[in-house]
Amino acid sequence: MKKRWIILFGIVIMIIFGLGIKFYMDEEKLNKEMINVVYSNEAKSVFENGLKSLDAKALTGKGVINTYEIDKKSIKQNPMGGINVTLIINKDLEWNVTYTLGKQNGKIDGGGASISKELTKKLELKGS
Repeated sequence: MKKRWIILFGIVIMIIFGLGIKFYMDEEKLNKEMINVVYSNEAKSVFENGLKSLDAKALTGKGVINTYEIDKKSIKQNPMGGINVTLIINKDLEWNVTYTLGKQNGKIDGGGASISKELTKKLELKGS
């Protein structure tokens, strides 16, 4: 009787281990796909258009927003669908914009954005 329980326990452990590996591999694949989307030219266009709507002179060297870079560690799947990603503005970690990218009619679209308090203050001062 003990031998059957040991065999059954071994089979259960192997199944759990196998499922764990599968979930890990699926997550790695999803992460690579999200990174490819975020670094695509289509996403770059969404980011730049969004930044220009915040600051008309963005990325020209004359506005508040001169440069941006993608925070690779911030790329995550949004539970409501899409991808969350944070852009660091002018290499200042306190100045950032967090976007939710999604697909609409087969095209990447910026579903929403959240602007850091510090960047908002600077944009308001420059606009005054």
